[in-house]
Amino acid sequence: MDDGFLHTCLFFTANRLGRAITKMAEEEFAPTGLTPMYGYLIRLVIGAPGISQKELAEKLSVTPSTLTRFVDKLEAKRLVERKVQGKTVLVYPTDKAKEMEETIRQASRSLKARYEAVLGVEAAQHLTKELEDSSISLEKH
Repeated sequence: MDDGFLHTCLFFTANRLGRAITKMAEEEFAPTGLTPMYGYLIRLVIGAPGISQKELAEKLSVTPSTLTRFVDKLEAKRLVERKVQGKTVLVYPTDKAKEMEETIRQASRSLKARYEAVLGVEAAQHLTKELEDSSISLEKH
């Protein structure tokens, strides 16, 4: 069987990388009781209390409806709260979220250390930059 095309296909290799890094991230974030995406969302909200849902969606590269679902779940867990200001929805961290900040930051540091140990620091930084640049280019088309 000719499966060589899989190894030269960006779609396939990007998804394979996504699954591998997601598995690592979920393992590192397990002590927080949150998914990695929720952890990063909380970090953004703690870093910029009152950030708009629109800006959060842009920073996390998710659709506004997906971001709304994320915030709904975090609000149910009493980790964030929303305040409506005109047509804008602002998101604030709760004290409970602030208490989790160091645990979330540690999960993020552990994840980075883990993939840097496998790939090497320089290669990990290079790969991250290449993926960021490529994502920006592909999103424009």
